[in-house]
Amino acid sequence: MKSNFHKPLVTHMYTADPSVHVFEGKLYIYPSHDLENDGLDDGKGDHFKMVDYHVFSMDDIGAQVVDHGQILHVKDVPWAESRMWDSECAYKNGKYYFYFPAYDKDGIFRIGVATSDTPVGPFKPEPSYIPESYSIDQAVFTDSDDKTYMYFGGLWGGQLEQWQTGKFVRFSGEPGADGPKGDEPAMGPRYAEMSDDMLTFKHTPKEIKILDENGEPIKASDNERRFFEAPCVYKYTNGKYYMIYSTGDTHYIVYAESDSPTGPFTYKGKVLEPVSGWTNHAYITEFKGKWLLFYHDCELSGGVTHLRNLKYTELEISPDGTIKTVTA
Repeated sequence: MKSNFHKPLVTHMYTADPSVHVFEGKLYIYPSHDLENDGLDDGKGDHFKMVDYHVFSMDDIGAQVVDHGQILHVKDVPWAESRMWDSECAYKNGKYYFYFPAYDKDGIFRIGVATSDTPVGPFKPEPSYIPESYSIDQAVFTDSDDKTYMYFGGLWGGQLEQWQTGKFVRFSGEPGADGPKGDEPAMGPRYAEMSDDMLTFKHTPKEIKILDENGEPIKASDNERRFFEAPCVYKYTNGKYYMIYSTGDTHYIVYAESDSPTGPFTYKGKVLEPVSGWTNHAYITEFKGKWLLFYHDCELSGGVTHLRNLKYTELEISPDGTIKTVTA
């Protein structure tokens, strides 16, 4: 079968921020959906016009991508006002749980959930967002002990800095101005164990520490290694837990290792070199004995940073968990 690695997966619409799962023996892809507009980048993400979600599937690696249509729109969600950014899907209890961030009526990012009996919907949203949820880029991981965790967080437009006090505080200046400075420890993503019904958190979200090779917290000024957004956790065959994430303004996808799904994680290296566009958001999944990396760039739009397209490739991972850096 002809490979379509490093080529746009979906060409009839703009898609980004993939989450990818093996359901019913095939790959299901849950991306965000970029809409064309003339908005300018103000550092808060106002130029991303995103109001709905589609789901796609692939029967095999290299197979044709099937668009199963729209599964959720902002008008279907009672509490949501705008910004249907990245999404995630999980299967448990015989149901599919679709997680998404959106601005509430006060312009604060929250995380919502919708449920379905099938991986392609229709998905029915809960009437309100997950209590104590905030920010963006949620990813869900279920461990071998059947405990399920949600990881989330994004700086700047993702509002993570604004929750340092435990309550939402609007920026006093430019985006990012209220975050840690210089040699202060960088902010880490958040996690929470999910309730048994997958609709709420079992506890208030906690921060995950990301450390350097000396066991010290990654510094805020270390923007080639510090967390910016898009955490994704998986467990490798060596029994270790790995988190990949984006470094944001330096445009890398990197990874860190831990003995626990809740960290602390130790930085290990780069997964993906910078691609065309400003953002990148990646997801790793195993399918038919191969580890696949899904990501996005701006090839289809000719470099327009808010009009992105999905791509994927195979990852080379050694038995000790070391990932060979990909150059797209």
